[in-house]
Amino acid sequence: MSRFDTYKNAFPNARLTRSPSGVLEVAFHTEGGKLIFNGHTHEQFVDLFHQIGSDPDNRVVILTGSGDAFMDAISPEGFDFFSPRGYDKILREGKKVLMNILDIEVPMITALNGPVLLHSEYALLTDIILATPETVFQDKPHFEFGIVPGDGVNLLWPEVIGSIRGRYFILTRQVLDAATAKDWGVVNEIVPADKLLARAHEIAEGIAALPPLTSSYTRVALTQKLRRIIDEGAGYGLALEGISAAEVARSMAAQG
Repeated sequence: MSRFDTYKNAFPNARLTRSPSGVLEVAFHTEGGKLIFNGHTHEQFVDLFHQIGSDPDNRVVILTGSGDAFMDAISPEGFDFFSPRGYDKILREGKKVLMNILDIEVPMITALNGPVLLHSEYALLTDIILATPETVFQDKPHFEFGIVPGDGVNLLWPEVIGSIRGRYFILTRQVLDAATAKDWGVVNEIVPADKLLARAHEIAEGIAALPPLTSSYTRVALTQKLRRIIDEGAGYGLALEGISAAEVARSMAAQG
């Protein structure tokens, strides 16, 4: 039994398949359809990325979604934003999931099959981003819930598209279409939906043909700055998010 066999079916919201050359495709889903992100997936994905990063037979990793969106729906189920212990869990998972993505020390590709309205930081921590023409980016749920967007989008969007653009994107809940995202350096290629995964695998197989240490340490070399940014800022940003969640809880209690 390979190491992959021990975890490939362990995650109810991630469908894992791997080619003979070591290209791992990770498709987020809920019961086979579009992913509904919630507190359970928030916890689950910490271990998912840890397992992927711990498997030396993974040579390239492709992240993608299911249905018509990469990630555009969230449910409060499984989250406890409003108690100290509950938010401590969110904070610890929020820090760990980002570092676990960075600890995947092989090249990563995101194939965006549609809108990304939450956790776009997952994609921004990968090395190559492909998108369909229908893909749009937005940070939607934080302000809808009344909380600070401190989970990594606050760090990575200003880094990727520039400080002023990044802050505007967050503060105004700007909807960024695929073409603009490509112009601004968020997306490498815009690919028709029916060719998206084929193109991702084509790129991945080319990278997988490199000597293993070369491809692995190139990922490490390219992500040192991102690692510093996340290590320095993620805990603080999530703490600020927690303070704002406490204020929302107080307001809800006053109204109730």
